[in-house]
This record gives sequence, structure tokens and C-alpha cells, in this order.
Amino acid sequence: MAVTIQQIAQAAGVSRGTVDRVLHNRGRVKPELEEKIRNIATELGYFEKKHRAAPRIKPQSLCIGVIITTIETPTMQIVAEGARAAQEKLCALGVTVHIRTLQRIEPKEQIACIDELLALGINALAISPSSDQGVCDYLASLAEGGLPIVTFNGDLPGCGRLCYVGMDNERGGRVAAGLMNLMLPDGGKVLPITAHLTHYAHKQRYTSFNTEIEENCPNLQLLPLQSCFNRDDYAYEIILHAVEEHPDLRGVYVAANGTRGVCDAIAHLGLTGRLRVIGFDLNEENREDLQRGRIDAIIEQDPFAQGYRPLLLLYDHTVNGLPIPEYAYTDLAIQIRQML
Repeated sequence: MAVTIQQIAQAAGVSRGTVDRVLHNRGRVKPELEEKIRNIATELGYFEKKHRAAPRIKPQSLCIGVIITTIETPTMQIVAEGARAAQEKLCALGVTVHIRTLQRIEPKEQIACIDELLALGINALAISPSSDQGVCDYLASLAEGGLPIVTFNGDLPGCGRLCYVGMDNERGGRVAAGLMNLMLPDGGKVLPITAHLTHYAHKQRYTSFNTEIEENCPNLQLLPLQSCFNRDDYAYEIILHAVEEHPDLRGVYVAANGTRGVCDAIAHLGLTGRLRVIGFDLNEENREDLQRGRIDAIIEQDPFAQGYRPLLLLYDHTVNGLPIPEYAYTDLAIQIRQML
């Protein structure tokens, strides 16, 4: 019987997430505890399980499910284009691919969608997951039962996934902080805005931005984080209130969606070009605002590849028996108006 992460966690008296960090070399665990967990994993035979050859099936027997969340946002529309391109390529090889899109990051909806795909007979799953613990535990149980899972756009450590495909969000947040520091050499107040703190990628982009400013940007003063829930109208109101309370505001960092609302509010206040704006993703709206000088810099994460690569990785793993890297980071690029 296969050894599970949960069994190791129970034997060690720690959480599943702690075991996952140790077994996948993510750090942040005391050395003595890490040694204890590795010893237990070895005794239970976990590493033998992990290094077995991947199962191989015929392409005609492979059925991949894909779940894409917050589909209404411009970035996830590009992710969906990548997934559909991979679907077309794999369908020509005899693979069945079911793509499902969700408008929200709602745990119950995600679990219901997973159940629907399982009823259709999927034997591999690619998902942009909620960070909800219930979703994590459900995916972990499926992974332990043998379902290959790849996360994309946002990761979910501890869910048992084979691979994460997407930007290194921690690095992206630090890069954004460095850019803001260069743009404001005399310092000043900076407002961070994200979409959902329940989304692992959004949270990483904020926390790493915050850490970089605390460690290396002493002249920048970070204001309390605001969440716009991927809505431009919310982002618009956030800027109006922030400038009213802090007329000396000098920069805005948008860690997810809502950049158009930010730019519209800044334009309404007559502050375009005076308030520095850094955002993510070179979608159509952001490209336009970058060209018009309403955004100073965009950090691009190649969303098309985030939709395309997970399906190909699952195909190579299940059909060709190839190992999957734990992290398949997409390219991180800085875009300014002069580069368009």
C-alpha cells in the first residue's frame, strides 16, 4: 500500500504542509525537524514510491481535465487560449481534454467542478486552484489515489501536485519592489492592491514585495494592503479614497487585476504620470495603458504558456513516462512603453 504524506505527518506529529516543504526542499523547517521527517519517510518507504517510473498509458486512454478560475479577467482569457491550443494539439493525438472555466475563486465551485470532471472519467488534472484548505485536502486525496495533478497560474503547496506551471511569484514581487524603488529614488508612500488573498500567487506577490521593501527600500513607506477582488470599479474607489487620505501618495503596486480601474481613477484625479503604477500581465488593456503612459511598468508572466504547458507535461508523464519537474517557471519579463 502506498505511503501518503498524511501518514508521515501523523507519525511525525506535524502538519501535511510541513511534510510537503521538507520532501520538496522548500525550506522554512528547523533542521532537527526536517531530519526527523525524512527519517520517518524513509522508514515508511515513501521515497521508493516517489522514484518509481511514471505509469504509461495509450493516448486514446488519456483523459485530461482542466479547470481555469476567474475566467472573466483578461489574463485568464490568455491562459484559456493556451489551454485550448494544447487541447487541439492533444486531441489530434487521440487524447480527450475537458476544459472547464469558473468566474470566481470559490472553493465549493472548484470541488464541484472536480467532481464533474471525475464523473467524465478524467485520469489527469490541470487546475488553477483556490488556496482553500478543503480544496487542498481534496486534491491531496486524489493525488494519493494516483491522479496526476499539475497546478498553474497559482500554486497550492501540500495538495500533492506533481508540478506547478507559472511565474515565480515571489521573485515577481521582489522585482516589482526594486522597480518602484528605482522610480522613486527620493522615497514616498506606496499603495499595494491585490485581488484575492485566498489566491496563493496574489498573496506571494504582495508578501515578497513587502519583504523586499522592508529589507532594501528604506525610503519607501508601504501603506496597508487593499483588495479589489479583480474588479476595476473597486480598484477605482480604492484609489480615490487613498489619495484623499494620503495626498502625498507616490506609487501604486497592483499585484493582480484591477489595473484599468487604478489608471482611470488616477486620470480622473489628474495625476497620470505623477503617480507611479506597476502591474502584472501584458494583456490588451494593460498594453494600451502602458502605451498611453498610464502604467509605468508591467511584469509579464507568459499566461499563454501557463495554459499550454500543463497539458503537454501531463501527456509526456502519462503516455511517455517522462518525469515532471516540480517547478516549471514561465519567463518573467519587464515591459515599459519604449519596448512596445
